Amino acid sequence: MCILCGELVMHVHWTDQASHDKEYGGNIVVSGELQRDRLRGRLHRVRYVNAVLSFYGLSFKDWQGSKYLLSDKKGLQKVVNDLGDMWPEAQKMTDKSIDPLDPALLDWLDKEGCLAQGGSQHG
Repeated sequence: MCILCGELVMHVHWTDQASHDKEYGGNIVVSGELQRDRLRGRLHRVRYVNAVLSFYGLSFKDWQGSKYLLSDKKGLQKVVNDLGDMWPEAQKMTDKSIDPLDPALLDWLDKEGCLAQGGSQHG
């Protein structure tokens, strides 16, 4: 149970699952070098997500290696469990449909250099 949230953490989202199962042998508790690799992967995903969300005026951060913090420019913040929970919350915060194949978004990502760099310098 997460002491701060009072929540049971019972599942690993599919974005973490492949590396979690392969590298950690299905263990929920990861430590040492494996923990460093897991956190590095999380931060790498956060960089990619921020490249998209910055187009909508949102930002996304890792929170303590177990949750994420989604924020808008007005100061609204939402703690989300994983990337699957983040997208619906992002749409609620912007009142817009977030479509990763939206031509305007793709043009913006290209102009910002996010597509070539594999992430954004924003956020």
